[in-house]
Amino acid sequence: MSGNKGTVTGEVLTMTSLVAYQDGSVVSRTMIDKQVGTITAFAFGAGQGLSEHTVPYDAFVQILDGEAEITIAGETQQLIAGQMIIMPANRPHSMKAGKPFKMLLVMIRA
Repeated sequence: MSGNKGTVTGEVLTMTSLVAYQDGSVVSRTMIDKQVGTITAFAFGAGQGLSEHTVPYDAFVQILDGEAEITIAGETQQLIAGQMIIMPANRPHSMKAGKPFKMLLVMIRA
């Protein structure tokens, strides 16, 4: 059962199966997309990433599989499966995959 704008409801899902790795790509799947926020799963192929950017909202990231390198305001953290970090609003951040990784991104806009 699915709601509006990519919302997934009433389904049992396995977090690590939400998105599949694709060599040389970043793959995403949005489960909830509402005016107040989004929940999106990502799979990063080795060597892929997101360039430095800022957003006006805090962003919660949980690593589901693999290892991620996340840089916030010039400080780099290495995260592994099971770990999480909150990227603060209005602070530049980026991420990259030395090895493939999957993450869950939760952004609350309110």
